[in-house]
Amino acid sequence: MGAQARNERIVELLEPVLAEAGLDLEAVELTPAGKRRVLRVIVDSDKGVDLDTVGEVSQEVNEALDASDVMGELPYVLEVTSPGVDRPLTLPRHWRRSRGRLVKVSLVEGGNLTGRVIESDDQGVILDVKGRTRVLAYDTIAKAKVEVEFRREADTDAAD
Repeated sequence: MGAQARNERIVELLEPVLAEAGLDLEAVELTPAGKRRVLRVIVDSDKGVDLDTVGEVSQEVNEALDASDVMGELPYVLEVTSPGVDRPLTLPRHWRRSRGRLVKVSLVEGGNLTGRVIESDDQGVILDVKGRTRVLAYDTIAKAKVEVEFRREADTDAAD
C-alpha cells in the first residue's frame, strides 16, 4: 500500500473516533524512525486541546488502529498532539480559532500583510491591519500563519 493510500485509510478510520470526542483531525504524518515508524495524529477543536483530552483520545486512537490492519506489521509509535503555532491557516475553522491573533498573510496577487483577525466565516476573513479594516476572501490568500507574540499591547496596558 502506498503512503498516500495508507494516510487516506488512517484518516477515514480516525475521523469518526475523533469527531465523537469533539475533535477535528488536522493532519496525519507517518515518518520512518530507525526500525519503526512514528504516526503523528494532529487534532484540534474550537476549545483547544488539553493534555487530559490528548491522553483520552490517544487510547481511543490506539484501539482503533489495533483493531484494523491499516498500519501493517511494522512497529510504530503513536503521537497524538495539537497543532503548533506555525501551522498554516488553510481552512475556515483555522481562521475562526485564530480570532484575536496576529497573522501574516501572503496574497495570491503578490505582497504580504500582517494584521489581527477580527472575524471570519466560510468565505473569508476580516483583519485589522494597522488600524484599518481589510476584508480578504480565502481565494486571495496564498498562505497565512499565526505570528508568535510574546507580549501583546493589551497585556502591557493592563500592567500600567
